[in-house]
Amino acid sequence: MRFNADLQTSPLLDTDCNGNDFGFPISDFGLVEAEFNPRSAIRNPQSPPTRPLRVMFVQTDMRLGGAEMLTAGIIRRLDRQRFAPELCCLKERGVLGEELAGEIPVHYGLLRSKFDLRIWPRLTRLLCERGIDAVVTVGAGDKMFWGRLAARRAGVPVVVSALHSTGWPDGVGRLNRLLTPLNDAFIAVAESHGRFLVEHERFPADKVTVIPNGVDTEQFAPVSNVTAVRRELGVGEIDPLVGIVAALRPEKNHELFLEMARRVVSELPAARFLIVGDGPRRDALQRHAAQLGVESNVLFLGARSDVPKLLSAMDVFALTSHVEANPVSILEAMSVGRPVVATNVGSIHEAVSEGKSGFLVPPGDAAKLSDRVLQLLHAPLLGHSMGAAGRQDVIDRWSIDATVRGYERLIESLYARKL
Repeated sequence: MRFNADLQTSPLLDTDCNGNDFGFPISDFGLVEAEFNPRSAIRNPQSPPTRPLRVMFVQTDMRLGGAEMLTAGIIRRLDRQRFAPELCCLKERGVLGEELAGEIPVHYGLLRSKFDLRIWPRLTRLLCERGIDAVVTVGAGDKMFWGRLAARRAGVPVVVSALHSTGWPDGVGRLNRLLTPLNDAFIAVAESHGRFLVEHERFPADKVTVIPNGVDTEQFAPVSNVTAVRRELGVGEIDPLVGIVAALRPEKNHELFLEMARRVVSELPAARFLIVGDGPRRDALQRHAAQLGVESNVLFLGARSDVPKLLSAMDVFALTSHVEANPVSILEAMSVGRPVVATNVGSIHEAVSEGKSGFLVPPGDAAKLSDRVLQLLHAPLLGHSMGAAGRQDVIDRWSIDATVRGYERLIESLYARKL
């Protein structure tokens, strides 16, 4: 649902749901939903709903990424008898937002720039108009800050913040930490991540709930014949193939992946490497690959919607991050039956069983990373065995259905407690 800059705003948009003044006018910005009726927004948040609970997920945008894919999966699977989910992208919808717009109300275009203070009254009025019962902010930064402020001003009964990392870009920051009292709950994605939120971010322990990430094990299922996928990529049927799925951002440390590629190619010249994902460091990483002499072995594929097929075509999945919590990409790789070699950071050790479903290496250790990748490339039966074990672990412990049930229980219990 796009906010239209050509429409005239009502003076009531300078106020909250009950007509209280925000202290500054916003009519000069002219952003208001086309069918908005300000008087219909005034409501009593303590009244029990005669409808499913309306849950607004707040993101910056919904480009292709691990946290965004997880959010889309949760939205799609919430029990529609109990929940009516909506999505608010402060900036653009992104690919996933455009897909979801055919299924649920999707609002976007509320934030024009980093210092656009009008986002507060705009988002407040949106929450009022939609009669939202619970707000779930996803990630740190602007969506966490403005989402919670708007929810408080709109009188939304339940405010939850889901976090997906242990550092940039999900570092909470001082301003967001000051708003901790506005939260009913913080969602951590693994047990060790929950401890991190308490010990390092200093969130109250009684407000931190662990809901492990999960994946759709039917969507991310092994593909028996990957010849066509490899042919499309220009990769030979028996060429060793190693891949990473991660946004091209500093914390993912693609430089380590490329250094591993250089070392592997020196032993296996036919080896190829897939980098799936996009981001601000693409040009720099392509230059780095050229400097290492592996540009012809590395394929930068950008953001892709066919990740299950790409994962299935790999012999080994590698993740080289400096910091992580419980990365969805590792669970996706395990779900399609790929062995994993990953840096032992964050909560990755909770997902990858050392020696059973993959190998863990010290962060930044190119030699150990390369040795483990080569070990799997030289022993395909070991890779198949680890892949099968990883898929079973995901089915048993990391399915998207378990994640959704966790969100449903948390939101309903908080709403009942507020009443």
